[in-house]
Amino acid sequence: MSALDAIQVGDVVAERTVHLTRESLVRYAGASGDFNPIHYRDDVAERVGLPGVLAHGMLTMGLAVETIVPWLGDAGRIVEYGVRFTRPVVVDPEDGADVAVTAKVGEVAEGTARIDLTVTHAGTSVLGKAQVRVRTA
Repeated sequence: MSALDAIQVGDVVAERTVHLTRESLVRYAGASGDFNPIHYRDDVAERVGLPGVLAHGMLTMGLAVETIVPWLGDAGRIVEYGVRFTRPVVVDPEDGADVAVTAKVGEVAEGTARIDLTVTHAGTSVLGKAQVRVRTA
């Protein structure tokens, strides 16, 4: 019996805080090919009515799910993942931004579990209905 077999609804299986900087955003832009200037230029973000330069939504989504991979031991156990983007992560040019992730077991079924991710920045949820279905067996 593995540790995944013993999980119960309500168990917190992983937590972490990721610090993002403007450099993080530039690196992600290069890796993803998403060079939308709202992710690195204050003047453009301001011009389109944003509160500042925003982290890429897919970056936020990716770092959230990555939180459970050490617990799973194998990213191949992830069978489904979905989120709703609810609030932007504004990345300050000097202080950056901290994104906190808590992963809690929301449901256990035969051979699978649903992990609910709470993802916040500055005390506000930035991803809604962030759920990961994983194979436990």
